[in-house]
Amino acid sequence: MNLIEQIKDSGIVAVIRGANKDNIIPVAKALSAGGVKALELTVETPKILSLVEMVADELKDDVIVGVGTVLDPETARASIMAGARFVFSPVVNIETIKMTKRYGVVSVPGAFTPTEILTAYENGADLIKVFPANLLGPRFFKDVRGPLPHIPLMPTGGIDVSNVGDYIRAGAVAAGAGSTLVDMKQVIDEKCCEKITLKASQFVNEVKRAREMKA
Repeated sequence: MNLIEQIKDSGIVAVIRGANKDNIIPVAKALSAGGVKALELTVETPKILSLVEMVADELKDDVIVGVGTVLDPETARASIMAGARFVFSPVVNIETIKMTKRYGVVSVPGAFTPTEILTAYENGADLIKVFPANLLGPRFFKDVRGPLPHIPLMPTGGIDVSNVGDYIRAGAVAAGAGSTLVDMKQVIDEKCCEKITLKASQFVNEVKRAREMKA
């Protein structure tokens, strides 16, 4: 199974903001235990490159660590050198896509319109993050899949347990979930990690259920 298929497999990418060296490994392990194996660490986080390196070194093949909120190719390259295996962006930046693909890493730019979606894909993107998805809703994915069925789409923004299945049934291949999955403002202790694992399993189960309904 290649990296893209691994990301699609559980159907959920955890978007983690505000992590630090003391909580990132417990959170990553808790998510992995619940079936969420792809972790996006956002680059505005202080000392983000060291956190990426920690997860990449300590958890190796247990999780797939990448970076998010990447706006330029220089940040993409630095993150990849630290161990990031995918690069998420909130917008379509063609040079960032090219840099990411140059190093053989999965590129996931953010798009909001059909034109942006097609532009990103034609310039080498592997998946397209539709953001902010909550302003568009699941129906958008169903409609766009009509003329662009070959482009894999992943909603991010406003995704929770109650609606993730709707997006999958509408044609999304995976979804990104932030604070509805893991809120880094909490005290990350053992009890909190147990809750994260439970929530992760709920997300994964909803994705699985939705895929079964489509089959």
